[in-house]
Amino acid sequence: MKKTYLVFILLFVFLNDLNADYLSEYRNWLIVNKQNQFLDKDGNVSKELISINKKNQLGERFKWKSNPSLERLHYQVFHFKQQHKNWDKHVIMHNNNPYKFKINLSKDKGDLIKSIDKEMQKTGLLSYLLFENDEIVIDKISPKNRLGTLYNSETKWTTASVGKSYTSYLLGHAICDGYIKNVDVRLNDWPLLKNTLYENVKLIDLLNMAAGDQKLVKNNDLAKGKGIEKNPNVNTLKYHMEGYFKGSKPSKNRYNYSNLVANIILNYIWFKSEGNFQKLTNKVFKEKAKIKDQVYFLKIDRSKTQGRDNGIRYRYEVKDEDGPLRYSMEATRYDHLRIAKAMMDDWKNDTCEGKYLKTIYERRIAKLRKKYDKTNAYTFGKSYGGQFHFDFGGFKDRKIFVLDGAYGQSILIDMDNFKIVATNGIHMNYNWHKIALSALK
Repeated sequence: MKKTYLVFILLFVFLNDLNADYLSEYRNWLIVNKQNQFLDKDGNVSKELISINKKNQLGERFKWKSNPSLERLHYQVFHFKQQHKNWDKHVIMHNNNPYKFKINLSKDKGDLIKSIDKEMQKTGLLSYLLFENDEIVIDKISPKNRLGTLYNSETKWTTASVGKSYTSYLLGHAICDGYIKNVDVRLNDWPLLKNTLYENVKLIDLLNMAAGDQKLVKNNDLAKGKGIEKNPNVNTLKYHMEGYFKGSKPSKNRYNYSNLVANIILNYIWFKSEGNFQKLTNKVFKEKAKIKDQVYFLKIDRSKTQGRDNGIRYRYEVKDEDGPLRYSMEATRYDHLRIAKAMMDDWKNDTCEGKYLKTIYERRIAKLRKKYDKTNAYTFGKSYGGQFHFDFGGFKDRKIFVLDGAYGQSILIDMDNFKIVATNGIHMNYNWHKIALSALK
């Protein structure tokens, strides 16, 4: 008992030291870059940031009810850039001849540009790109007096759940290349899912977030069991399937949004690619999207992986066959746009992958939410399919694919009019409906 208690105390101290290191690094960065406005009169960070770190509340960004201070947003951007620096990654190298955007900044979108500039000055909006008529017509980035000293066009930024849609697009290529038969296959050929509710699930049901897992997964987290790690993104699929989901049975298929499902899809692609996963990801992102900088999917960190046993954390070995891949991708603002353009081109040209996108659109399902608010695509889209959000009020019968992620990541692809709006953010407190969705009208 004493030994267990000692391990817990040491781990608690270790985790707090990690938080303290972020603050120390941040303070040093502020001093070196002469950002003294974020330091107090004694040259230290504020008590607010110290308090946030001690309580480990930094990750609660999307739950904030009020607009956070510029100081807090600034520290969040710094933290985001640091937190995955030493994590394991599946890397896709850049194209030596990347796609070059034509830039013709619009002079007839004055009202929209004013609204974007206003949001840049008061919210966590980091980047805004509007692509139409095969060129970028609006290109905005957070100014230096806001968050521009930390974020620029070379910054690799999180997709958050936008990466779920990237995973789906990758799956379309896996199907077209013959690694996977179609969206109706069942995953019963994958030993990793044996004796779980996912063992006999159809791929289309995973794509539509309708895997019948609603009794065990709620609001992205694992729903039951004291002492377990609730966030499915911090452990491998093997860890989850041999533990929490062992012996589970599926419920009736209905929409139930989940981080775990996207990880299952991504790792299933790895399994079915039979050693060609690098070749497949290169084809999609390097060769087709023609990315300018390397991009990467995150992997469960071998050095930080933590399970729980009766509430006590422990570390375990991670292997590629254990399902360590995460849907989370990091890329520059322009490479996010390059990937979205590749999707739009596939749709327009009716390629095999374009037919896949049309299939998942046709087989989308209703979310059946009690309320649809205009905050973001997750809450405003009335249907979901293939890891995309669809069907928005005011856009009846418009084929608009929306990739949506926490903290303000959003890509809207208007397949009818061939327009794209791409935003990055550190907080979802900007007027998404006004500057992103309505920009497609």
